[in-house]
Amino acid sequence: MAEPHLLESPLLKRLYAAICVIEGRVAAAFLVAMVVLIFFGGLARLIGHPVNWAVDFATCLFAWACFMCADVAWRHDRLMAINLVTERLPAGWRKGCRLLNLALIIAFLLFVIVMGTWLAWTSRGRSFQGIPEISYSWVTAAMPFGGLLLLVTTLRKLRAELACDAEAAAC
Repeated sequence: MAEPHLLESPLLKRLYAAICVIEGRVAAAFLVAMVVLIFFGGLARLIGHPVNWAVDFATCLFAWACFMCADVAWRHDRLMAINLVTERLPAGWRKGCRLLNLALIIAFLLFVIVMGTWLAWTSRGRSFQGIPEISYSWVTAAMPFGGLLLLVTTLRKLRAELACDAEAAAC
C-alpha cells in the first residue's frame, strides 16, 4: 500500500481546517472591533472628548481584516468573476484559462509577499499615525501575511485544478 502524500495527511488537513476557522473568526472580530472603535470615537468626539487613536487603530484592523476576508472569500469561491467569454469556450480552453489565471495570481501574490515583507521591514522605525508607541510595520505586515494566506489558498486551488479530470462536469 502506498504512503499518502504529505499534503493529503489527516493531520495536515485538520491543521489547515483549524487555521481556516481561526482566520474567519479573527477577521470577523477585527471587522466588529473596527466598527466599535469608529462608533466609540464618534461618540467621544460628540461629547467633547475626542479619542484620536480610535480611527487610526480601526484603520490598522481594516488592513488586516481586508486580507483575511479576501482569503476566506477566495477559499469559498465568493469573489466576483466575469466568465462571459470563458463559459463559451471548449472545456480544454476553459481549463487552460483557469490555469493561466491561477499562475498569474500566484505570481502576483509572490510579489505581494516579497514587497510587503520589504515594506514592513523598512517601515519598522516609523510610528503609526496617532499611536506613536506602535510601529507602522504592524499595519504593513498585513500585506505579506495576507498574501501568504491567499497564496496557500491559490496553491490548493491549482492542485485541485491539476488533479481534476478535464472531462468531469465539475471541472
